[in-house]
Amino acid sequence: MSARRKHRPVLVIGLGRFGVAVARSLTRMGHEVMAIDTDPACIQAMCDELTQAVEADATEPETLRRLGAAEFETAVVGIGSNLEASVLTVLALSDLGVPKICAKAINEAHARILERTGATVIVQPEARMGERVAHVIGANLIDFIQFDDDFAIAKMRAPDDFAGRTLEETGIRTQHGITVVGIKRPQQDFVYAVPDTEVRKDDLLIVSGPTTKVERFAALSS
Repeated sequence: MSARRKHRPVLVIGLGRFGVAVARSLTRMGHEVMAIDTDPACIQAMCDELTQAVEADATEPETLRRLGAAEFETAVVGIGSNLEASVLTVLALSDLGVPKICAKAINEAHARILERTGATVIVQPEARMGERVAHVIGANLIDFIQFDDDFAIAKMRAPDDFAGRTLEETGIRTQHGITVVGIKRPQQDFVYAVPDTEVRKDDLLIVSGPTTKVERFAALSS
């Protein structure tokens, strides 16, 4: 039962860059993916990669009903530039009783409307990417992911003064309030960190903790 749920089919509506990325990732994870788009070129480009790709107008509830959208537990609405189509599609899916509707929003106002019309998960990829780019440019970070509860995970180069010392000796947790989750060394596999893990020159650290503390530590070590 759990294995079937893990690989349950997913409906993806809108095959722009966001929708294509989601559909391809889900396919790699073992899900069956049915995609819907009004653009025949988008359907043609993806038809060989997905379980099913259909040219149709997803804003029409009857069209979605005929395509079996009500049978899906999860739908992803990747329509972003056409706000009316985005909202009408979410509303149609909600009316059909789809339990989980993940929708792309281009701004906060769009997100609020989607929430009120039935979206259960709302993502703003442009805003998230903007935050990540700012952190990568503005601090000693290679990548940065911030969660909604003021928690962040970051990848960064180890400070020079950490080389040759164990994590316990660096005092990173007691002095800076963050945790080193793991270490990635050049040409070696990722290893989970423990207090007596020795930091070497050119190590990449995966750190986690409150967002402000991760940012502060990155600034100190840049």
